[in-house]
Parts: sequence; C-alpha cells; structure tokens
Amino acid sequence: MRKLVLCSFVLAALLPVASFAEGPSCNAAAAEKKLAGAAKTSFLKKCEKDAAATCDTAAADKKIYGAAKTSFTKKCVKDAVGAAAG
Repeated sequence: MRKLVLCSFVLAALLPVASFAEGPSCNAAAAEKKLAGAAKTSFLKKCEKDAAATCDTAAADKKIYGAAKTSFTKKCVKDAVGAAAG
C-alpha cells in the first residue's frame, strides 16, 4: 500500500510539468494546415504515434515504470493530441 501511495504522489508531482509539445497540439496543427478527410486521419495517426514514442522516452528519462508509466504516457499523449477540432 505504501508503494502505491508513493507512486501516486510521484505521478501527481510529475504530471503538471510533463508536456509533449511546445508547439500546437496535433489537432490544432491539422486545423492550421487545413487538412481534411484521409489526409487529416493520416496526419493525426502519425502525430499520435510520434507523441507516444516521445512520451515513453520522457517516462523512461523520469524513471517512471508500471502503472504510473501507463498513466503518465496516456495523459502525455492526450495533451499532445489535443481536443478534437470540428
């Protein structure tokens, strides 16, 4: 139980400073490039894949493992992809 609490505390401390991209999110970049249809889908898939790789590397650099890594990576990728643009 102590390990879980410690892991949660460490994760909570790291999440606010963890950010994938310094630029626009994937969805914002797609909108800026005025992509639509298959081109937008392809762009978003590649962007999300790149974000996942970068977030995994960031988790390894921060020595985050197990469930904390999964949670960290999921939030990191979600932040990088951004909200869906209409």
